[in-house]
Parts: sequence; C-alpha cells; structure tokens
Amino acid sequence: MARYRLESGSTPLHHQVYLDLSTALDEGEWRPGDRLPPERELARRYGCSLIPVRRALDELTREGRLERTRGRGTFVLHPRLEVEIGHSGSFADLMRMHGMDPDTRLITSRIEPSGQVVAAALALPPRTHTIYLERLRIADGEPLFLEQVYLPADRFTGLLDHDLERNSLYDLLAEQYGAVVVRAREAIAPVLLRAHEAHLLDQPSGRPALLVEGVAFGPESEPIEFTRSYIRGDRARLSFEGSILRPPRPGTGETDTP
Repeated sequence: MARYRLESGSTPLHHQVYLDLSTALDEGEWRPGDRLPPERELARRYGCSLIPVRRALDELTREGRLERTRGRGTFVLHPRLEVEIGHSGSFADLMRMHGMDPDTRLITSRIEPSGQVVAAALALPPRTHTIYLERLRIADGEPLFLEQVYLPADRFTGLLDHDLERNSLYDLLAEQYGAVVVRAREAIAPVLLRAHEAHLLDQPSGRPALLVEGVAFGPESEPIEFTRSYIRGDRARLSFEGSILRPPRPGTGETDTP
C-alpha cells in the first residue's frame, strides 16, 4: 500500500515525489550517509511507476542532496555550506555560523623559492624565497578546504616559529608584522582533484572541486599573500553579492532601475 498518495492534476507526479522526498530529508527521515530505499521500494511507497521516482531522485542529485552510484545505491549527502566570496571573517567564524566545530591542521610549512606564477602574484623577482604553508581546514572532524599559502619570506621573518594551527594567520600578520589585509582579488575555477589534494580532502582522485586563487593586498595595494584554496564540491558552494548599476542612458546622465 502506498504510504503517500499522489494526486492527479496539474502538479506532475515526479514533482510530488520530489517534494515529499525533500520534506523527508529536511525532517531527518534519512540523514547524511544513509542509503535510500531502492527505487522499486520508493515506487511502492508512492504507488507509482519507476519513472517519477527516478526523475525526482535525479532532481535531488542535481541539487547536491543525493549521490547516486551504480551498484551501490542512492546516498544522502551533507548539506552544502554557503561560502560567500569576499567574506571578511575567519574560517572559524564561518564554521561557527553554520553550527560546526572548526579545526586547522598544518600539513606543510617551509621556505622555498618562488615559481613564476607566485612571483608574479606577489610582485617579486623570480626565485625569491617565499614562505609556503599548506593548511587543512576541518569542520566537525571532516576536511573541507585545503589552503596553499605563499608569503614573501623577507617580510615575514620568523613566521614559521608561530603556532599556525591555533592562531589566525591574518591576525599574526597584522599584530606581529603590521601587514593588514584590506582587500583581495580572487578567481574561481572548477578542477579535478589530483592525488595529493584528494588524499588530504578524503576524496577519490579526480573528484570535482572548486579552486579559488587569490591575492590579498595591504592598504597601499601591496601584495601580501597568494593563496590557492581547494574546496570540496560536494560540501560547499560559493556565493557572491554585489551592486548592479547600469550605464547612463544616452543624453540623460540617468541610470536605469535594475
């Protein structure tokens, strides 16, 4: 017997299934990591054929709420975190906003000569010594972000002697070296994780992720930091908010209302 009765009418059957499954996920009937019942069992639940069930599952998969794997079944994913581009708070602040317990693990810290890309980003001569930091950002025990940070070594002498796991990097730069970050320029691209990054993020090699490359600047527009951040595509999505101002209408000097 169907547990949920679908109704004939203007609302397609697959959308009714989608709405009920969404409600069940919201209410915790299935939690992250759980496997949903097989498609045939869900079809019996709704008293319909397999087609509406499959279309509803496909829609929830596109939204990032489910993962469907051939031979294994359909699994509930953790909700994606909303990460605002240009967010001025720290990683810890962001995670606490989402009710999660933040942690940082320092993977690598060393002095190394800059490559061409890093030197150009930091306005340094090629092969200039830089401080390289690789830090894994963790929430509720799960790795979410991997940061690879480059800083001019001459400007931040002794930085590696500080606790880079428990202290905010930007706070250290400001308090110990007078280097205050006031703005950043960032670029975002989809990537497939290489073996090294995938291992640290507890993902299969080749899994899609987001790469954010950015340069942080001080008050005199001097570059302070170059960063590559790998963000798990299954656990976060990026958002941006900005003002829209259309150009003036010819001959009026007035702008259109967006």
